Amino acid sequence: MVLRDMGKAGLAVMVLGAAACATESSDDPDTTESADPGTNQPPATTTTSSEPTPTSSPTSRGLEWHRVNLGFVSAYILYRAGEAAVIDTGVSGSEGAIQAGLGEIGLGWDSVGHVIVTHKHPDHQGSLEAVLALAADAPWYAGAGDMAAITASSSGRTVGDGDNVFDLEIIETPGHTPGHLSVLDPAGAVLVTGDALNGADGGVIGANPQFTEDMGLANASVGKLAGLDFEVALFGHGDPVLTGAAGAVQDLAAGL
Repeated sequence: MVLRDMGKAGLAVMVLGAAACATESSDDPDTTESADPGTNQPPATTTTSSEPTPTSSPTSRGLEWHRVNLGFVSAYILYRAGEAAVIDTGVSGSEGAIQAGLGEIGLGWDSVGHVIVTHKHPDHQGSLEAVLALAADAPWYAGAGDMAAITASSSGRTVGDGDNVFDLEIIETPGHTPGHLSVLDPAGAVLVTGDALNGADGGVIGANPQFTEDMGLANASVGKLAGLDFEVALFGHGDPVLTGAAGAVQDLAAGL
């Protein structure tokens, strides 16, 4: 993949996921998915790790992450060298918890240089405007298919396959929504899946059929992610998979 550098050389990413994903409809932004990723899913692909999910990762090749559990929304901060990017912003009113998460690792809003929205659902973009007001110098990014449905007073930058934001590879993973994005940190071997994948029972399942616009595309996106090299998967819904995540996604893709 040829990457176009759209950011600084340092790396820090805050990843915001949800334990439940909002519906796509802009007419009903307060409706959210159940924390249960849904029925009609393949069995969760388990990993060999039996350790409890930590709130922070050990340092691995210069990249660390910290989880902020907001009940039905989880936040992940991946950070390096005092710089950060935010991936997803939770539901409306989540900016205080994001700030607290930054503070727990010694960072503030002035450390946030980028905001990436994985997709248009309200539990992923709900606090975008508030986050941008606090991280005043941070541009924001989203996929072309979802950009028009994302609300912000400033214009976002459309990104997709082949783009690089802050040393992160942008991966187009449509299906859950038309413009859904996932984000790969190749140096840290960490994949941020948004809602293209979900964590369940220590393993991996696909997109929630109840809230996915095109399951055929969503399953194809699982296959696309299965071709990437990563060790850790961080989901919009469910606990992270800390080891062997790529193998788990490959097994899932083979059964779809």
